[in-house]
Amino acid sequence: MPATVVVGTQWGDEGKGKLTDLLARDMDMVVRYQGGHNAGHRIVVDGEAFALQLVPSGVLYPHITPVIGNGVVVDPAVLLAELDALSAKGIDVSRLIVSGNAHLIMPYHQELDRLTERFLGKNALGTTKRGIGPAYADKSSRVGLRVQDLLDAKIFRQKLDVVLQEKNLILTKIYNRPAISATTIAEKYLEQYAPRLAPMISDTVAVVHDALERGERLLLEGAQATFLDLDHGTYPFVTSSNPVAGGACTGSGLGPRDLTDIVGIAKAYVTRVGAGPFPTEVDGDMGELLVERGHEFGTNTGRRRRVGWFDAVMARQAARLNSLTEIALTKLDVLDTLDEIKVCVAYEANGVRYDYPPYHQSVLHDVTPVYEVLPGWLTDITGSTEYQQLPAAAKEYVKFLEKTTGVTISVVGVGPGREQFVRPS
Repeated sequence: MPATVVVGTQWGDEGKGKLTDLLARDMDMVVRYQGGHNAGHRIVVDGEAFALQLVPSGVLYPHITPVIGNGVVVDPAVLLAELDALSAKGIDVSRLIVSGNAHLIMPYHQELDRLTERFLGKNALGTTKRGIGPAYADKSSRVGLRVQDLLDAKIFRQKLDVVLQEKNLILTKIYNRPAISATTIAEKYLEQYAPRLAPMISDTVAVVHDALERGERLLLEGAQATFLDLDHGTYPFVTSSNPVAGGACTGSGLGPRDLTDIVGIAKAYVTRVGAGPFPTEVDGDMGELLVERGHEFGTNTGRRRRVGWFDAVMARQAARLNSLTEIALTKLDVLDTLDEIKVCVAYEANGVRYDYPPYHQSVLHDVTPVYEVLPGWLTDITGSTEYQQLPAAAKEYVKFLEKTTGVTISVVGVGPGREQFVRPS
């Protein structure tokens, strides 16, 4: 059976958690393939909100096997706290499987993340300071500790001693901070975390391939989004991994031919957190309206998101990069009160029109969006249960986005609840 990938097409916070939860009802396994606890997925079930950070969204269904793949970086304290919180709400978390090849976030990663951001000052990248980037950097430098190392205390201590020689020199000599104790870390990770995590650790490459061979249906879930991708995003204002659909293969162990459906998630407008270019950004009263109506604050961090009009230039590039087979449009209801709605259909810079983002950062930072203006519908659509119930102007907006992005819109979100979506016929 094929695997389906869910990927954000903007700068994150598009509603991947809700869509994953929606699709998971027809799946057997949900696999998280990259990122860490710097991304939060918020799902509302029967009026109760669940904020997920590391645990795959499908955990809310009792028939789903949730898997944390090798491409994820794991903070054991955060993972265990999240599992405890879910258990307290009656969710069975015993089905979770964690890749032994996933990398661990260590205390020195978090400390270096905070110090580096402070050192950069006005040039700070706007990270969540949770150690994600430094953990991936150690992975690339081949000095990272992996989840499987928790199962061998001798190996764990050997690797930790080696890496702390460098980290403590940086902390003490460059940042004038106290050295970090290897003994303290080892006691916490080996005595507190390892016994609880050990039953969950497995060879997830074998797990996902065995599931496919049994004819099971897999859903692959990423964090962040296309334009936060380390290679294809608005570098350096990006994350430290590859959220694009190609990253689903490296982060799970599946091969490209195993992927058949790639669902892009897009808000009916655009948001981003932190620094970086944002051609369609709006501020003032309109910006405040979108923030207020869309509740645009980070699930984990509480940071206010920047907001802007839908950017079809970005969406077209996302379709290219991910080979999108369809788009799920979220938060259409946030636009309910607007008289008119803008859609960016192209960029202009130095007399040149761009239908796709210019590759050079200096040009991208200087582009002027070319807008088409569509009429609003001035109607509350949150009670809609069928696509035909949407106002004509709302349906025209959806059709226009389909036309300008070149990708079919298969799902439209009309509210935050689990069941608040409609499907265009």
